[in-house]
Amino acid sequence: MRMTPLAVGLALTAILASGCARPEPAADDGSATPEATSGTRPTASPMVTASTFLPPGEGTGAITYDETAVPPGATSDVQVREQEGETYVQFTGTGLAPDREFGAHVHTRPCGEKPGDAGPHYQNEADPAATGGEPSSDPAYANPENEVWLDFTTDESGNAYATATVDWEFREGEARSLVLHEHHTSTGPGEAGTAGDRLACVSVDF
Repeated sequence: MRMTPLAVGLALTAILASGCARPEPAADDGSATPEATSGTRPTASPMVTASTFLPPGEGTGAITYDETAVPPGATSDVQVREQEGETYVQFTGTGLAPDREFGAHVHTRPCGEKPGDAGPHYQNEADPAATGGEPSSDPAYANPENEVWLDFTTDESGNAYATATVDWEFREGEARSLVLHEHHTSTGPGEAGTAGDRLACVSVDF
């Protein structure tokens, strides 16, 4: 069948239009995920524990044992994220003694009326030589890779911020508090993990 010049022109126009047309973008209904758009996994939502320090007997969430270093009314915010075998812990404090060093570690038991109630440091691999009366001080176990250390120094307003990331996750129910200590953490043999008196404690169900 012979086609007239007009028919040929219309047919070419239809072919070109269909070949150059772009599909309409899908409506953004909020269902897109980071995996779908970037190929990366989303960050896990943090578990947050916000507390106000009070003297023993007046509160249970956060307790101060030294009201000069940690005045009543000072605040603590602890955030924990566990994802893909790693754990990230963040501490933010306000109203603490200004321009002062603190040690800080995750401990095994909740805070109590006495500083020692929080028990020893949580360890991913427990020191077999440690006992209730003699906590671990072996650098092979008492170190920031096997424990969670959050040492910090407050600014002139008493604010503080510290983070730690370890390549393991807490065993359920075995890490229950964050304890603030007198000074930054020692690392030498026989004193590794020690940081002086316990000044305050925050109960956190890690």
